[in-house]
Amino acid sequence: MATFLRLLGFLRPYRRGVIASLVLATGAMGATVLIPYLTGQVIDEVRSGSEDRLELLAAAIVGAGLVRLAMSVARRLVAGHVSLGVEVDLRNRVYTQLHALELRFFDSQQTGQLMSRATSDLQSVRFFLGYGLVFIVQSALTIVLAAAAMLFLQPGLAVLALIPVPFVVLVAQRYGRRSRPALQEVQQRIAELTADVEENVSGVRVVKAFAAEPRQLDRFRVSVARVFEQAMISTRLRAFYNPFIGFLPNVGLAVVLLVGGRQVIDGRLSLGDFTAFYVYLLMLIAPMRQLGMALGLSQRATASGARLFELLDRVPALTEREDAVPLPAGAGRVELRDVSFTYEGAGRQALTGVDFTVEAGTTVALVGATGSGKSTLIQLLPRLYDVEAGAVLIDGVDVRDVELEGLRRSIALVTDDPFLFSASVFENIAYARPAADADDVRRAAERAQAADFIERLAEGYDTQIGERGLSLSGGQRQRLAIARALLADPRILILDDATSSVDASSARNMRATRPR
Repeated sequence: MATFLRLLGFLRPYRRGVIASLVLATGAMGATVLIPYLTGQVIDEVRSGSEDRLELLAAAIVGAGLVRLAMSVARRLVAGHVSLGVEVDLRNRVYTQLHALELRFFDSQQTGQLMSRATSDLQSVRFFLGYGLVFIVQSALTIVLAAAAMLFLQPGLAVLALIPVPFVVLVAQRYGRRSRPALQEVQQRIAELTADVEENVSGVRVVKAFAAEPRQLDRFRVSVARVFEQAMISTRLRAFYNPFIGFLPNVGLAVVLLVGGRQVIDGRLSLGDFTAFYVYLLMLIAPMRQLGMALGLSQRATASGARLFELLDRVPALTEREDAVPLPAGAGRVELRDVSFTYEGAGRQALTGVDFTVEAGTTVALVGATGSGKSTLIQLLPRLYDVEAGAVLIDGVDVRDVELEGLRRSIALVTDDPFLFSASVFENIAYARPAADADDVRRAAERAQAADFIERLAEGYDTQIGERGLSLSGGQRQRLAIARALLADPRILILDDATSSVDASSARNMRATRPR
């Protein structure tokens, strides 16, 4: 229930739209409920041989139909606006949270799992809040208004006809309690399947290189089977409860036909009122069935909401202090004082008591065995991770005391496997400084020894390089990443084996043009 109430909180900015949607739904259902009553009046007029009110009643039926049409269209438009607005807000919150979380969080998460929360789970919540909730209210309104009309026409018969309603509510509640954990498990299995797909697509070159397609297909089939097995648990529950909920109103229908039919024969109930009463009872059946389906949507949304809130409620471990100051001007002196660091879940420290100083304007190479902590160390400078003990200082200031944006803008980091966006060459280089003009980008490319190969591309700097830049060679990707870093004109430039795929001549030329 707590999760469900929190989900309703997303509707708060759209409360006017929600209220308008409910008012329109009430108006549409009021017009709908009026039509059977008017139809019954027409039948009684015809049986009495009177034509006095036929035209008026026919016009009233058409008018009620037009009101229902107009209000239904308006309700759908308003509900659609609310639904899409909630979706935009949810996507923005999830995306903002993902950017706020520290790298330690991503180290322990699968990309596919996160993508599932940002897509499948979010869609479940959005659909329920935008449509499912109004659907539940509309179904409930139909039941209430139809029941009220039945009580108005024939109270005694209405009581008999409505006996199944409490049982429908009890069955629906039981279905909700039993289906919620099953649906939560389905969403988790879908997330695992999404993670498998994402991993296989990202690693397709490795899969093909080792002819491992059959093995990966077997693994995928296992994931699909797990989703199927769990989904069947939910399906079996739905297969029993939904038809049962639909069956119960038929009991009331049988009572009405039996008791009401006798009342018509005895002259205690007019044929018109009996017809209207019968139509009202039919109007109850569909909403009762739909209520079961809508409750299923609410359970799925609650399960998805729990997964979303698990992400949104996580407090970023690496944040900017309230009293953080801008990084003071300086030349770029770096000092590490007794620095230690351990990755989450690792059995040993990656760095232990590291001390050294790099004076401004100098070039220092860190040399060590694989896994000795070189890459870890350089990620501490821009606070991608925080030290476990000790301190990292730039120009005499602890990096934990300065504003994150200014700190990271003063440092450019290029790794051996740089990430490029699915955009043009120009856009990838200019990512470091979006306001840079064409001349600035070209100069950065020349300094990174990238200008020659860029100009040989089909569209030069406007060439689209595809996802992750995989249409380029490893050396070309590294040179673009270096050009991007140089364009930023950082106080400190860090190359983490960033020329491993660049030929020796180009690497020498890059070092010769580097300003610091």
